[in-house]
Amino acid sequence: MLKPPITPKRRLPRYGFHGHIERLNGRLAMLGFIALVIVEIKIGHGLLNW
Repeated sequence: MLKPPITPKRRLPRYGFHGHIERLNGRLAMLGFIALVIVEIKIGHGLLNW
């Protein structure tokens, strides 16, 4: 069996649900949640409950 002379490279997708995008989204959500908790502690009351 003959091998092709050039092996095609797989490009990363630009949109959609993919592992690296979901991982980034989860990390940003964790940072946002921690920031919200810190702001609520500094203010002394809930930011979402006016």
